[in-house]
Amino acid sequence: MSGKCPVMHGGHTSTGTSNKDWWPEGINLDILHQHDRKTNPMDPDFDYREEVRKLDFDALKQDVHALMTDSQAWWPADWGHYGGLMIRMAWHSAGTYRLADGRGGGGTGSQRFAPLNSWPDNASLDKARRLLWPIKKKYGNKISWADLMILAGTVAYESMGLPSYGFSFGRKDIWEPEKDIYWGDEKEWLAPSDERYEDVDSPETMENPLAAVQMGLIYVNPEGVNGQPDPLKTAQQVRETFARMAMNDEETAALTAGGHTVGKCHGNGDASALDAEPEASDVENQGFGWGNSSMGGKASNAITSGIEGAWTTNPTQFDMGYFDLLFGYEWELRKSPAGANQWEPVNIKEEDKPVDASDPSIRHNPIMTDADMAMKMDPTYRALCEKFMTDPEYFKQTFAKAWFKLTHRDLGPKSRYIGPEVPSEDLIWQDPIPAGNTDYSEEVVKQKIAESGLSISEMVSTAWDSARTYRGSDMRGGANGARIRLAPQKEWQGNEPERLAKVLDVYERISAETGASIADVIVLAGSVGIEKAAKAAGYDVRVPFLKGRGDASAEMTDGESFEPLEPLADGFRNWQKKDYVVKPEVMLLDRAQLMGLTGPEMTVLLGGMRVLGTNHGGTQHGVFTDREGQLTHDFFVNLTDMGNAWKPAGNGLYTIRDRETDTVKWTASRVDLVFGSNSLLRSYAEVYAQDDNDEKFVKDFVAAWTKVMNADRFDIA
Repeated sequence: MSGKCPVMHGGHTSTGTSNKDWWPEGINLDILHQHDRKTNPMDPDFDYREEVRKLDFDALKQDVHALMTDSQAWWPADWGHYGGLMIRMAWHSAGTYRLADGRGGGGTGSQRFAPLNSWPDNASLDKARRLLWPIKKKYGNKISWADLMILAGTVAYESMGLPSYGFSFGRKDIWEPEKDIYWGDEKEWLAPSDERYEDVDSPETMENPLAAVQMGLIYVNPEGVNGQPDPLKTAQQVRETFARMAMNDEETAALTAGGHTVGKCHGNGDASALDAEPEASDVENQGFGWGNSSMGGKASNAITSGIEGAWTTNPTQFDMGYFDLLFGYEWELRKSPAGANQWEPVNIKEEDKPVDASDPSIRHNPIMTDADMAMKMDPTYRALCEKFMTDPEYFKQTFAKAWFKLTHRDLGPKSRYIGPEVPSEDLIWQDPIPAGNTDYSEEVVKQKIAESGLSISEMVSTAWDSARTYRGSDMRGGANGARIRLAPQKEWQGNEPERLAKVLDVYERISAETGASIADVIVLAGSVGIEKAAKAAGYDVRVPFLKGRGDASAEMTDGESFEPLEPLADGFRNWQKKDYVVKPEVMLLDRAQLMGLTGPEMTVLLGGMRVLGTNHGGTQHGVFTDREGQLTHDFFVNLTDMGNAWKPAGNGLYTIRDRETDTVKWTASRVDLVFGSNSLLRSYAEVYAQDDNDEKFVKDFVAAWTKVMNADRFDIA
């Protein structure tokens, strides 16, 4: 008789039924709690950005260079060079970045974990990371996986003849999958594109914030839209996808050509014969997936995309061969051995064919994907390619800078860059900010702010609106730079342009009189407002302040790239631009996670903002106090008061009524009431509602506020 299962069901060893399965409409606070200290194997005081500065950069690069041509029998290199594989690994690590929310990218080493480690588009990249393991093992804590994977791609290009534009270290590894990234609703890999478009023939209708066209792909389907070849249709998807990943047409054309100048596609066999992906692979495979015993399943016989062949005559050299073949021949549709659609040349010269990846005595036709043919057939891309062909040096420089942007877009401002190969040039996509002045009297500035006649609400709201743009996903936005006074931010509806203009006029005068940057004045004014509100509530507090923010100019600001940072909702100020399918409380969680807040920090900030009277437009929803403008814990006290009853009032609003008299005491939004209805958030609210935690509330609010104001101060990190 078999024994009972010795494992408690519902634990990590059982799939079980989760809370989300039972209550699908409930909000999930996991995104605020991810990357907890308990998941991190490093010592509590370990600081990777300090550790990497101790690295012997030259020795590491030499080892990575040597790896490129050190072919291993267990996974032989194509033509004896791992360059194409390493470039693909780095590209697919960085290429998940999307501009809409700044999430994705290569800045965390997330390709090691599901779902990315098992995406169909990432087939065989498990081998690339395993080839790098001896180097990671050797240099240990001084090099993160995130840095090493991107470095390997950059060194691969150098090894094949492309001078590097530069490289920065400083990417810190994570130790669990990122729960905050929405990859799409599809329930199967490579489901038809139609599932994420309103109209697949109109690429701009792709669901935001998604950028890739199908679940499990990095960019577009190499066989065409939904696997149906049509280069002009594919060109439109390429344009939209790359734009959502922060690339313009020239960068897109350069990346496509430069990326396909080296390496090859793999599809020499039956794709259905592949074993499971890494996350579904049996333990004896030790993390390897996509096993294939057919014809060895390696090198020339490997299968990844299903397309088979190299793009150029010399796939281990960075040259102009991509353009020579693409524009030098006519191309026709054919099938790969794996049955995939690919383009092959008509009547190609024997000497223009690339040799077999394993046997130099054999030559094969080169291939092009539907995206490659788009470079030839789309008028805009064709003109750019023709420009590259007339000036090879310009092409190399354009590609090198585009590769640098691709692999560094989510690393944040230049002040975070580390290492001897950091470029001296300031690039507009790095959101440059000049150094700020620190030679001024903080107390003089505070006095002038206090005497300015501005209200607590105006001071606190303006500081918040300036800082709330910060995204920890790609380290963009924030108060440093004072871009709230520049287009497009000064016109954003959420920033109340009329009120903002009035306040900024005052701050600009104070800045001119004191020498403090406008950015510092904005933040310092928030401190003045909070200190004044706390004093009115009976607490003498000082909000910590760090001088030195700079003021960016319009010339330093890529207004178009800042448009995705516009808040569509801000639960902290009880506002949203319009009604959305997503519930307001979910949008609050998304904003809080991007700002790097924990659940308790989000809770205390929202409660404090309500009693300070910072609601957008001065609405009274959620202002559960008769002491507005004082920093009290009244929001939580009255939210949890059982003498109150809560009733829907339509349009997403609620009335708070006295249970005995049924008289209306306050109004509220869903964002207010979720702090009493959700069990986790209520537990935080109850802490701050306690009679003995009024002072703790003030202290915690000031700490969370200071965190938000300094989130983008990488210059002092």
